[in-house]
Formats: sequence, C-alpha cells, structure tokens
Amino acid sequence: NRLLKQHRISLSTETLIHSDQGCHYTSCRFIQIVKDAQLRQSMSRRGNCWDNAPQESFFGHMKDEIDLSKCSCFSEVKAVIDDWINYYNNDRYQWQLAKLSPNEYYEYIVTGQYPLQLNPSGEI
Repeated sequence: NRLLKQHRISLSTETLIHSDQGCHYTSCRFIQIVKDAQLRQSMSRRGNCWDNAPQESFFGHMKDEIDLSKCSCFSEVKAVIDDWINYYNNDRYQWQLAKLSPNEYYEYIVTGQYPLQLNPSGEI
C-alpha cells in the first residue's frame, strides 16, 4: 500500500496479485490491502510448485534479459519493464509456441492461420 502511494501508481481492477501461500500473503492485513485496492488475489495450490512454473519462467527470462542496475528511479524501472513486456508479448519468438510471439500464437490458435511466411519446404 505504501509502495503504491509513494510512487503514485494506479492499478486497474484487472490487476492480479499472484503468490504462493506464504504467511505474509495469507495474512488478514495483506488480504485487506488487496481488497481495499480493488485488486484480485491469486495463489498457487498448497504443495504444488508447478502452479508457479509459467510465472517463474517468465520472470527468469526477464531478469536475464534486462538490466535494471542502470535505472536511477522507479519510473525508469517501470519504463524498462513495460518495454520488455511489450517486446516479450509481441516480438520475442518462442520455440514452444511454434516459433511465434505470445500474441502471434494467440492469433494462430484463434484463427487457425499461421502468421509467418513459410518457404516451399515448410520452414520459416
């Protein structure tokens, strides 16, 4: 709550706070802060580390690919992270998503149209 006020951050009601079931995330105080901010809380199932695997993978890539040490203030950190998330979703191709970015893969699943040009041998 103090972080939100200190940096004058406004979050939409679409914002999802995801965590494990650690005592600080299940405390009445934390739950009330999330509710008061009109945010949504999500927790992984007890004893199931695989629930967090996609988030851990995403944040692992982010930590490997961006350098926050060059940022001198919160707004710079936010801008760098926002830019990287945009890159990740729109331009960063992933082998496990048929060599598409997440947004391209979503469109492929919805439309059935593969968005990249294939050569005659069926390769990109």
